[in-house]
Amino acid sequence: MDDLRQWPEPVVPVQSLSDGGLTSIPEKYVKPPSDRPSLEANLDRGLTMPVVDLRGIYDGSVDSRAAMVAIWDACKEWGFFQVINHGVRPDLVEEMKGVWREFFRRPLDEKQRYANSPATYEGYGSRVGVEKGAVLDWGDYYFLHLLPLSIKSHDRHWPARPSTLRKVTEEYGGEVFKLCGVLLRVLSMGLGLDEEYFRRAFGGDGTASCVRVNLYPKCPQPELTLGLSPHSDPGGLTVLLADDHVEGLQVRKDGAWLTVRPVPGAFIVNVADQIEVISNGIYKSVDHRVIANSKDERLSIAFFYNPEGDVAIGPAPELLTPQLPPLYPCITFNEYRMYVRKRGLSGKSQMKSLKLY
Repeated sequence: MDDLRQWPEPVVPVQSLSDGGLTSIPEKYVKPPSDRPSLEANLDRGLTMPVVDLRGIYDGSVDSRAAMVAIWDACKEWGFFQVINHGVRPDLVEEMKGVWREFFRRPLDEKQRYANSPATYEGYGSRVGVEKGAVLDWGDYYFLHLLPLSIKSHDRHWPARPSTLRKVTEEYGGEVFKLCGVLLRVLSMGLGLDEEYFRRAFGGDGTASCVRVNLYPKCPQPELTLGLSPHSDPGGLTVLLADDHVEGLQVRKDGAWLTVRPVPGAFIVNVADQIEVISNGIYKSVDHRVIANSKDERLSIAFFYNPEGDVAIGPAPELLTPQLPPLYPCITFNEYRMYVRKRGLSGKSQMKSLKLY
């Protein structure tokens, strides 16, 4: 489908379905039996996602080397890790959660003034991908561009209420952007590259960021659907502020789905596709998904640190040898993002389909 100006079918916010007191979910949310969480082996096998204390990296202490090694290992083996002492103020984190919870409690007609389209996803939405008749996920979201300024969300995309939402979101985005800069320098060094390599590869001052606030309403039949289908993130680095009280994120590890248990005060960080490409597969972007919940709604906030849209991304030449040729072709982030957008969420299939061998 080349026309991305509108969704192929009317969009119904999932929150409105949940609040309506449904006892069963509509058919278009029912996943095929093979994709339902109740029929898969959701085994944790005693595994625990790595948790990295960034204090040593920030203050230059003797602990900094251990923290960097832990990040490098996590990106190679998991594609995910949690960070504590990350430098973002706890009060700002709480404000961010508060203003967006308040927005999602606003009346439906007010929220729908900001309804989005598949052209940019900016605004209030409930689906990803433009395939007609696709099985949908049990979740709503709000998406905003933050950087660069040339593509920053227009005033009409920012909710008017709560009145502090824009100020809080921009401040939060600025602080998490700084955190991503620190993490990118660490990732560059872990490949034996100079610490600014990833930032330059992403376009330098043109590096982009955006935020997606996710609301997963209560679901009467969570065993039949998903809050968000399996996928790897298309961009560079993702920093997730997870719900403190309701688990939902699952990461595929060694063929099984591991339910992530967020550490209080931590962010969950994951490698996205462009970092896997630049590292030529050394760092891994990994399948993850969100399960639904029958008892509680869940709010999470994903911050995406992405390459500039028209910069070609390919494996770092410094990492290539005759024995280790490039796994991926060069492609701009805009081209890759459009490729993903038209196909919808489908695990790691986008990356695999682009592999050179």
